[in-house]
Amino acid sequence: MRAFTTIGSPVGRLLLSADDAGLRTVWFLDGKHSIEPAPHWRQDRAPLRPAIEQLEAYFAGELRDFQLPVAPEGTEFQRIVWRALQDIKYGETQSYGELAGRIGNPKASRAVGLANGSNPISIVIPCHRVIGASGKLTGYGGGLEIKEKLLALEQKQLVLL
Repeated sequence: MRAFTTIGSPVGRLLLSADDAGLRTVWFLDGKHSIEPAPHWRQDRAPLRPAIEQLEAYFAGELRDFQLPVAPEGTEFQRIVWRALQDIKYGETQSYGELAGRIGNPKASRAVGLANGSNPISIVIPCHRVIGASGKLTGYGGGLEIKEKLLALEQKQLVLL
């Protein structure tokens, strides 16, 4: 059974869900797309307490690496990309092309971009650390303003809490 809760954060309301396999989602509730918990999920904050505590510490600038079991649901290619995202260090960025090269498929930058955009565990799996080849910020599920805030937090240019 999947548990879920919503929390407020400096970047808007977030919907978190987890089951026995680990954290399944960290979704932005105030973004472009309306997201609702599935009808069979149960509202229960207790199983999500470690994720909530670590997200709060991250926003306070006190946590660089999440120590949570994650279980994102997606295709094999998406899961490869999402694992590679977790290797991008706090405060650093990579282009879609660099990420494609790291997973052994240097011509797959568009596919990497699509997988990045499908990441169901925002912030914890740091898809915000991927930028365009020119160094410009490109699409983000929570919006470019949030992506900019998260990168500024990690580069010690902004305090969110």
